[in-house]
Amino acid sequence: MELAALFNDMPFAKLLGIRVTEVDEGYAEAELPFNDDLRSHTWGSVAHGAATYALADTVAGAAVISLSQDVSPTVDMRIDYLAPATSDLNAQAEVIRFGSSLAMTYVEVFDADDTRIATAQGTYKTGGQGKQTPWNDRQENGVDEDAE
Repeated sequence: MELAALFNDMPFAKLLGIRVTEVDEGYAEAELPFNDDLRSHTWGSVAHGAATYALADTVAGAAVISLSQDVSPTVDMRIDYLAPATSDLNAQAEVIRFGSSLAMTYVEVFDADDTRIATAQGTYKTGGQGKQTPWNDRQENGVDEDAE
């Protein structure tokens, strides 16, 4: 399965409407269309910060996994919100350091007018998980690997 398709099939990304559009070695792009369900209040037109964060985390994770070719969970992410998100968002992530146990990423999030909405720096685990993780244990979670 192509890496972008793997992320686009992720239930949480589908719930929010996040779509990974490009994945290359250590780089990824994704988009999040604005809709009323993302608003931080019942009035106004500003997306909740968690929607922006989820977009940043998803695109950074795709960039890391393009290099690790394995489960690479988020260890830490810091985000700076620079402007309110009031339209469709797009994000670009770059792996700025890839090590045997950790990778560091830099993410920029822009709105439909190319206004920078946020920047984020993330750290992801790149090794040492082994095969028995909650992400890889498909049989235990009700997924029959032989059915695919």
